[in-house]
Amino acid sequence: MKLVDVTNSYGTLVAKQLANTDSYLVRVYSLGKTMIVFSEAPSHVEIVIVNKMRDIKRFEIEQVVEELLGTTMDNGRLKFIHTKGIVEISAPSDIKESI
Repeated sequence: MKLVDVTNSYGTLVAKQLANTDSYLVRVYSLGKTMIVFSEAPSHVEIVIVNKMRDIKRFEIEQVVEELLGTTMDNGRLKFIHTKGIVEISAPSDIKESI
């Protein structure tokens, strides 16, 4: 599957995220029926992967991490929180430059 940028379809979500957090960049992607919200702040990067129908598959997490952060899930600087249908990934903002 391919990540598709659907940010323009989520204007309200993006505006609220920018207004209520320290993020300066918010992008929304679709991976089939899975939605990915990528936000970048001065000190960190956050990625939230959501699928309301089922749990997130490992290959989806791997693909998102590789495409959006340019690294692998084995990178010790990444922090993961898994719950039913949601995965949150946190990383320091310099994660892209350190690779």
